[in-house]
Amino acid sequence: MKLKSGNNSWVFSFERVSRIRSQVRGMSCSWLLGSDVVGHQKKMINKRKAAYIAVACAVVLVCVCVLWASKAFGLLSVFGDDVKIDPEKYYPVNYVVDGDTFRVDIASKIITVRVLGINTPEIVDPRKPVECYGPEASVEAKELLSGRKVRLTFNPNRELKDKYGRYLAYVYRDDGLFYNEAMLKDGYAREYTFGTPYSMQSEFRATEAVAQKAKLGLWNACANTAK
Repeated sequence: MKLKSGNNSWVFSFERVSRIRSQVRGMSCSWLLGSDVVGHQKKMINKRKAAYIAVACAVVLVCVCVLWASKAFGLLSVFGDDVKIDPEKYYPVNYVVDGDTFRVDIASKIITVRVLGINTPEIVDPRKPVECYGPEASVEAKELLSGRKVRLTFNPNRELKDKYGRYLAYVYRDDGLFYNEAMLKDGYAREYTFGTPYSMQSEFRATEAVAQKAKLGLWNACANTAK
């Protein structure tokens, strides 16, 4: 179709108008499509960043838990070969974990000791609630061991360490106090045998029986708690 005005004429072609319209639509669609692609790419990058951050946080959390477990239970207390422990020498106590576990400085190397033949109520195991008389036993352990020196002797014909790498020992304080027996005598601990009987099992059970009969410590406070 043609329209004329004076000497000038404008030619309007429906085909040309349709072509221009299609081109405009195509440009609009391309622009919108391009925007969608860019937005999608940004979302993917953000998701990847979030995933990397989550993995990094998980790794840090695991490391923190391992280090905490090492401090609480002595799980990583012994690195490399066993240290040489002289049963006649006294060593400084480095840190008291609870009533039956503490750390000792042996020639600038820290080892963890699990007191042999006794078991005090739990206070630091995250898998268990704080047990009856656990806090009292922990306080007593700190009173008896913190800042002191101890001598360590081991049970003959038995393993030196438990599965966590803690040394299984009889503990004698520098003034002669026999720590294992003292905790049983005053009712802060129960006798404990794991596997093969240890050399002083009968003596420890006799000491426990006396404390139980006298209702000392946990035998009074935890009368309804099963052994």
